[in-house]
Amino acid sequence: MKLHLADAAGLNAFTAYGAGYVMVNRQRHEKSVVVLRDRIITDWTATSFEALAAAHLEALVGLGQEIILLGTGNILRFPRPEILRPPIEAGIGLEVMDVQAACRTFNILVAEERRVGAALLLG
Repeated sequence: MKLHLADAAGLNAFTAYGAGYVMVNRQRHEKSVVVLRDRIITDWTATSFEALAAAHLEALVGLGQEIILLGTGNILRFPRPEILRPPIEAGIGLEVMDVQAACRTFNILVAEERRVGAALLLG
């Protein structure tokens, strides 16, 4: 599916997604990735939902975001509560959804000038 975001010059936006990939500003990503308004972190060590640990979300806490969207793959799956604890205890909003919903929500929140990060499990 192709996505479009109006008037977000200089900011990251999801421009497409499909089975096993997302595109940010027309650049394809096929491994788990963290997308912020102004930067992309391609070396996030979370490789799959099954491998997700609290340390992976702890690494996101220091990024200065008010909201983190956790995309759990092609289907919505909820991690164990102890995995979700680091951002919650830091007062960061955390929303768990499938990757496709995370992409769409990220674009909306960026357009609203929110400090949002999308942590997407693509493996």
